[in-house]
Amino acid sequence: MTRLFKGCLLVALVSLALAAKAQPDVDGHPDSYKFYLIPPDTDDWTRHFHVGGFAAFNIKGSFKMDGNFNSSGNDVAKGIFDNGYVRPDKTGSSDGLTSFWGYNSQTQVSGQDLILSATTGYKTDGPVHGNADAGVSPGFDMSYGANYWYWKHARVGWELGFNLLPISIKNTQKFTVNANQSTYTFHTGNAFLPTEPYQGGDSGSGILIRDNNFNVSSNSSSASVTGTHSLDAIVYSVRLGPTFDWDLGSHVDMQLGAGPVVGVVDGEYSFDETVTVGDVASHNRGSFSSVGVQYGGYANATFNVHINQSVDFYLGAQYVMMNNYNISSGGRSANLDLGGQILVSAGINWPF
Repeated sequence: MTRLFKGCLLVALVSLALAAKAQPDVDGHPDSYKFYLIPPDTDDWTRHFHVGGFAAFNIKGSFKMDGNFNSSGNDVAKGIFDNGYVRPDKTGSSDGLTSFWGYNSQTQVSGQDLILSATTGYKTDGPVHGNADAGVSPGFDMSYGANYWYWKHARVGWELGFNLLPISIKNTQKFTVNANQSTYTFHTGNAFLPTEPYQGGDSGSGILIRDNNFNVSSNSSSASVTGTHSLDAIVYSVRLGPTFDWDLGSHVDMQLGAGPVVGVVDGEYSFDETVTVGDVASHNRGSFSSVGVQYGGYANATFNVHINQSVDFYLGAQYVMMNNYNISSGGRSANLDLGGQILVSAGINWPF
């Protein structure tokens, strides 16, 4: 699809260029290959300051996980487990009893024992890969340029441009891991534990259990990981290059440009996962960020419509190639493919 788009664009631009109207006669040499300076008093409306927006296409990304990962969905030191809690109540629980406890399933009660679980982490069985597509990403475009010479049938000048492009890609792939889970068996000392899921408050009154008498065991078992892995980035890019303008009529102009581009990518990787071992789910989330500098080149084509002496409209297409942006931390990584961006832009031009 990308090759077809570039081929059609090239054919269209060449056809328009061949049919373009010649520039005004300069020193009697309208078809000379020499460069002739445009007189300062020439009414050249193609000098411009563009402001507009664009839609970006063909931006893709990928995610990778490989290694050991911690789980942040519980805090055993504070008495918070994946499927319940046992915490000191407002009295301070100095007598070893607390009302501030609860659990999710009747299967967690065995006589006077309360069984709670905490997933401490998991390990992938080899690299886990996932792909993502940014779809259509809206952005902001601004450029400033002028023409200095006539050459053959063209005006020759320069353009300095700036693009701001927010990008968001997500992966929701489900995968299987080996999870480490600790099981805490509290010997509550209470023969009348509720037989239904229970959520006790911290008032110090109600059903009291011991909070300091328990056994711990650990095991490793298969688990599933679901959720979202996201990369949100803003690309700030600056381009500078020569331009060639053809008059297609008294009020229509076509401009071609190409040159280098430099981009700064400010990205944040975030994950919001659920690690499920049997019927126990552990919530795990986190994020990290990085800033990268990317390099590449661009080529664009812009059609300008001259409305009056104060304002014009423009419609353009830009092809941008930059090296890929990578972000990684602790076995998690994401790659943003910036090598084939297609930007379709429109906006307002102020002649000067």
